[in-house]
Amino acid sequence: MIKKLAAEFLGTAWLVLGGCGSAVLAAAFPQLGIGFVGVSLAFGLTVLTMAYAIGHVSGCHLNPAVSVGLWAGGRFKAADLPGYIVAQVLGGAVGAGVLYLIASGHAGFDVSAGFASNGYGAHSPGGYSLLACLMCEFVMTFGFLFVIMGSTHGNAPRGFAPVAIGLCLTLIHLISIPVTNTSVNPARSTGPALFVGGWALQQLWLFWLAPIAGAALAGVVYRWIGNDDPLPVDVSGAPEPE
Repeated sequence: MIKKLAAEFLGTAWLVLGGCGSAVLAAAFPQLGIGFVGVSLAFGLTVLTMAYAIGHVSGCHLNPAVSVGLWAGGRFKAADLPGYIVAQVLGGAVGAGVLYLIASGHAGFDVSAGFASNGYGAHSPGGYSLLACLMCEFVMTFGFLFVIMGSTHGNAPRGFAPVAIGLCLTLIHLISIPVTNTSVNPARSTGPALFVGGWALQQLWLFWLAPIAGAALAGVVYRWIGNDDPLPVDVSGAPEPE
C-alpha cells in the first residue's frame, strides 16, 4: 500500500505540474502560446504517460473523484479510499508548489491572477454561472469515469486504456476550459487554490462536490450496463502481480 500511495502522490503531482504548468507558463507565451488546445493536450498527456508508468502499481487514479467512482462501480475497496485521496491531494499540492517556484521566477508573476485555479461566476474564464459550472463539472466527470470504466473492462482491448483515458481528458478540457478552467479532479483544483487563497478556496467546494457526484453516478451506471464485467486489470493493461 505504501508503494501505491507513493505512486498516486507522484502521479498527481505530475498531473498538476504538467497540466496547470502548461496553462500558467505556456498558454499565452508571447508568439508561441499553446492556447486552449495545447493546455487540453497537456492534461491528457499527463494522464496517458503516468498510466503507463504507474498503472501497474496503483491503477493510476490521480483523482479523488476517480477513486470514488471506481469504488461505486465495484472496482475499488472502500478501505483504500482515504489513503488514496490523501495521497492525491498532497501530490496536487506539491505539484502546485513546484509550479509556483518556477512561475514566481518570472518578473511580473502574480498568483492572484488565477494560477490555473477553477472558478465559477466572476472567476469562470467565460463568466458562466454557478449552475452552469456545476452541471458542466458533473457531466464531464461522469463521462470521464464512464470511459475509464469501459476502457479498463476485462474484455476491452488490453494496453489501450491510457490512450482512451488521456484523449477523453483532452476532449473534456477542449469543451470546458472556458466554463470552469476544467477540474473534473478535486486534487487538481485544491493544489492551485491553496496558493491563490481567497476566492479560489471559497469556490473549491463545487470542484469537490460536482466531480465526486458525477463519478459516483457513472460508476453505478456502468456497473449496471457492464454487469458481466470480470475484475479489470489496471489501466496500463499489465496483469496484476502475483
